[in-house]
Amino acid sequence: MIMSSSKTLMELFQPAKRLKVCETPASKNTISSICHSTTGDHNIADRTGTDSPSTLTVEQKTRIEFNKSLAKSKRNLRICTERVSKSKAEGVDYVKLEDLLVEQTWLEALPGELQKPYAKSLCKFVEREMHGSVPIYPPPHLIFNALNTTPFDRVKAVIIGQDPYHGPGQAMGLSFSVPEGIKVPSSLVNIFKELQKDLGCSVPSHGNLERWAVQGVLLLNTVLTVRKHQVNSHAKKGWEPFTDAVIRTISEKKSGVVFLLWGNSAQEKSKLIDQSKHHILKAAHPSGLSANRGFFGCRHFSQTNQILEKLGILPIDWQL
Repeated sequence: MIMSSSKTLMELFQPAKRLKVCETPASKNTISSICHSTTGDHNIADRTGTDSPSTLTVEQKTRIEFNKSLAKSKRNLRICTERVSKSKAEGVDYVKLEDLLVEQTWLEALPGELQKPYAKSLCKFVEREMHGSVPIYPPPHLIFNALNTTPFDRVKAVIIGQDPYHGPGQAMGLSFSVPEGIKVPSSLVNIFKELQKDLGCSVPSHGNLERWAVQGVLLLNTVLTVRKHQVNSHAKKGWEPFTDAVIRTISEKKSGVVFLLWGNSAQEKSKLIDQSKHHILKAAHPSGLSANRGFFGCRHFSQTNQILEKLGILPIDWQL
């Protein structure tokens, strides 16, 4: 399916590129303080496992963190793929939904969530749909891709989407992201335009955002499956309580996370977030219909990095 024609985490790793951080004087000072101050170095060392952080550049520290996260993501993807393959070999058309969330940190952060009555009904619904005649997107091994790629303990920022893309080969379990080789949707084109204006990032030739997810950007749709060519066909079937639980758990059990809420639907989730210990950035949705009404010029990418840097956390390399 997607894996046969598009690059996934198994093929993602490549040498780290120049870190795209805010280029304002204030940000440069912040980066300098992170690299050289005792407190900043200590915080980053805790997150990277580096013994002598003062000798490393921000790019080197980012590379260390990226490698660790990439290895775990590859393992999780392999487990999901093997489970799907095993089911097919046994003549079963679907895998139990609960068996596709394999990232241990999320299982620990959401204990028993998929065993609750609403979730059991959701699982039965999705399993019936996977067994049906209409294709369901994303493919089974990628349904929980956002959580399996971005462990709970590595979440730095959250970008909330809505429905998965409903065209063949588009959905990959990460909000706004499409596999390489698939036409970049208009919303993502506008995201790249804002990135270029905000941080000077070059516009990539593809729309695969896995590199962001591996660095700690949780790309979470509020609904994780959809029928082919049927927008919102899996809305109000149980996904919303589950993804609300994900957002609420981040809010309750973590601190200093940056939530990027684009559009009214995403901004409704702000009620789930404790704003006394997290950071919320709001803007219009990047779709072609609304990008000119407040998304362009929001500078959320540089703002996210500035917030992370002030907290002594490695910023995101937004360049794809």
